[in-house]
Amino acid sequence: MLICPQCKFENPNSNKFCQNCGTSLTHKVCPECSTDDVPVNALRCHNCDTECGTVFWAIIAKETTGKALREIGNVGDVGGEGDEQAIASSSPISQITLGSYLDSQERYQLLDPLPAQTETAIITDVGGRVLDCQPYQISPIEAILASQESDLLTPSVEASEIPRLAKLYIALQSQGERGIPSIHDAWQQGDIQVLIIENRSDWQHLLDLWQEETTSSLKILHWCYEMTQLWAVLELVNCRQSLLDLSNLRLDEDQTLALQRLYLESSNSQPATESPEDAQTQTSAILEEPLTIQALGRVWQALFRQSQRTQFGSVVQMLGDLEVGKIQTMAQLRSRLEEISIELEALGTATLPPIKEKNTAVSTIPQSDESEDIISKIDDMPTVVLAMQLSSLEDAGRTDVGRQRHHNEDYFGIKTKIHKLEFPKSRVLEGHGLYILCDGMGGHAGGEIASELAVNTLRQYFQEHWIANQLPTEDSIREAVYLANEAIYKLNQQDARSGVGRMGTTLVMLLIQDTQAVVAHVGDSRLYRLTRKQGLEQVTVDHEVGQREINRGVEASIAYARPDAYQLTQALGPRDENSINPDVGFFDINEDTLLLLASDGLSDNDLLETHWQTHLEPLLSSGANLERGVTDLIDLANQHNGHDNITGILIRAKVRPNLES
Repeated sequence: MLICPQCKFENPNSNKFCQNCGTSLTHKVCPECSTDDVPVNALRCHNCDTECGTVFWAIIAKETTGKALREIGNVGDVGGEGDEQAIASSSPISQITLGSYLDSQERYQLLDPLPAQTETAIITDVGGRVLDCQPYQISPIEAILASQESDLLTPSVEASEIPRLAKLYIALQSQGERGIPSIHDAWQQGDIQVLIIENRSDWQHLLDLWQEETTSSLKILHWCYEMTQLWAVLELVNCRQSLLDLSNLRLDEDQTLALQRLYLESSNSQPATESPEDAQTQTSAILEEPLTIQALGRVWQALFRQSQRTQFGSVVQMLGDLEVGKIQTMAQLRSRLEEISIELEALGTATLPPIKEKNTAVSTIPQSDESEDIISKIDDMPTVVLAMQLSSLEDAGRTDVGRQRHHNEDYFGIKTKIHKLEFPKSRVLEGHGLYILCDGMGGHAGGEIASELAVNTLRQYFQEHWIANQLPTEDSIREAVYLANEAIYKLNQQDARSGVGRMGTTLVMLLIQDTQAVVAHVGDSRLYRLTRKQGLEQVTVDHEVGQREINRGVEASIAYARPDAYQLTQALGPRDENSINPDVGFFDINEDTLLLLASDGLSDNDLLETHWQTHLEPLLSSGANLERGVTDLIDLANQHNGHDNITGILIRAKVRPNLES
């Protein structure tokens, strides 16, 4: 089936347009020049030559047998006995050429030449970029995983079709491990496993930033700590070798450590390289010995050596102690990293609090032959709590009348102040943002007045009362909401409005100060929060009859069967302040977060819950345009709802560990 890129509707393979929304399933729009007739199977736009195809990274691996598989996989049952020698020159790997397809359906086309096999180097594991020529076609592995309602690794007929190597990606991906690339497709051809994973070949090499003069010592220390975390995760699936190839160590857009791919641990094979340059950076000597934490120390030594960066005092001592065996466990290694961070603080080179953990790390993590144990063990791993600082704060807002209303009663306001202090080796960003969205009621010259009056009253209040570099108190926020209510209420009294003629408005308001935030709301306008780890969350709870009944213990199906289920129980303006009780909630922004204030014209009919993966999740990326994003949301709401005014405010808050010197 074909999955519509716009609305995610499932279409028959023969469809040229989505049955639900009419989006083309054969052509797409070039992101650079907006040409709208680019074939979906094209790598480049025919108009501007921009690469706009759907590109993945393919791993083609020869599956060794019996004993070797038990050594490197420890996942599922292993069948078959036979020769453990390297693959012969007639292998299917050696027959794959540039431009050929990896599958019989001619979906994945190879874009890079594979390494050539020589008499002295037998290729058993290669990788390269592939073009997905059927990007809207759901892959078999995606269909299998979607049908698995229980543990992703629960044995089943379908799960048995997933290659053994793919199960490792699935296990780590299911736990939200950002350092591990996501898997898109996988299949088995005899003894050859083919995996299609996220393409990270163009991500920045860790080595490149490691050698930059502006990279602080604490930043390097933090990457070392991230490697210890990944080491423990990879130990569970026997993939620690993934950390021992410098060309495999990458950084995401937030300079967080990531892997380009997984490498299984093997005593008789080396990771494949993409080029002779990559081969020069490999720590091949490390791989000849049993994997211990000493190998991790040698990776750090290699990074210092390759980058020609001088090791600072305490790190020299740590690496020496690690090499001679004075540091034998991961707990001891992490403790030493913590001590060095404290030492750097004492020297006045950083503002980072000591690295702390919620619980104590164990020195080793026991292996298991049961693949389903992997996830539970990852869950039990210690979580590191680091002080975070704001690295960027961006926003965009838009309102639209909708398809059925003749005037717009929604109103919003945005006020931000960004203060940046930057030097060659440090950067501090202070963000101060006020975001207000109101959905008015009371008809023309009623709802419009109420919503605008509320926004202006709140904006003026905080302009006078929010002056320090800290969030207002809950009492102060409540006072502001009551003043907005009073302003509208007095106008109703002055005009002698009564009953349904009394104007009013909903309110959802967000205040951000650096990495702290507070939300206040009255009515059914909402705040949503999206992070990569948690997905989409509705932060606010609507003030309406149906929800009130649920709070009283009534089942949701019964509560929302009432004819007045969606009638508001609170609003600003119709009555005095004794009739409203705004909800106020504080929260921290401790990971990259997308926040969305939405009127009910945007949130009705579970629109955001249905489409967040296509219309919100991509906006977490720094390169995504928020103005375009909010416009796309408005268009989506007009397409699926459109019965009401539509307003949305997007805020993207990016954070990073407070590691600057």
